[in-house]
Amino acid sequence: LQIAAIAATIIVFAVSVYGQAMKVEIPLAFGKVRGYGMRWPLNFFYTSNIPVILTAALIANIELAGRLLEKTGYPLLGTFSGNSPISGAVFWIRAPELVQNIITGSFSYIQLIQSLTYLLLMVGGSILFGVFWVQTAGMDARSQAKQIMAAGLQMPGFRRDERILEKVLSRYIWPLTILGGAAVGLLAASADLLGALSRGTGILLTVMIVYKFYEEIAKQHMMDMHPALRKFME
Repeated sequence: LQIAAIAATIIVFAVSVYGQAMKVEIPLAFGKVRGYGMRWPLNFFYTSNIPVILTAALIANIELAGRLLEKTGYPLLGTFSGNSPISGAVFWIRAPELVQNIITGSFSYIQLIQSLTYLLLMVGGSILFGVFWVQTAGMDARSQAKQIMAAGLQMPGFRRDERILEKVLSRYIWPLTILGGAAVGLLAASADLLGALSRGTGILLTVMIVYKFYEEIAKQHMMDMHPALRKFME
């Protein structure tokens, strides 16, 4: 069981790092300075791990409401045995110990349905919260276009128009929001179902903090590096 947990943690960690490194770079140029430009990165995990954290918080609040209702004598959301839900809605939104049950021979089709329900809830919730987060955090195409225009940048080959830039950005931002949200939800749910050493949200948070730290170090020391090492860091 410990070997399976370690293997699951390594797999989820590696996939998270790979996904975090994926990005779409939009080429931009300075309107007043010819010959100089930059790339505007849009990460595959565009909304970071915020959607999966909000989804996990929603599930935790539903379980808390279920416990409170059960204590008051109205188990509308289900019943509990100790810390584990055994019936009702709270049972179907809890991730079962899938790998452990398969190894020990206590696997059942009910647990498979429970796993699929949890997986769909995490993925769907992450997509939904991802869309809300983009709209409310100023990460939508219109806000990004305004930010780019305010920095004196424009897309090469296009006239300097915020509406054109917004249209181009929207081709990438919304697919990245949906696919990235689904991906983080799938990774977090997979970590929970595979019995990783930590919760899926914890692994994703660790990966993203470490990767941001790595990017900051790379930016600060990029000019001092050997050209071959600089190319690798990029």
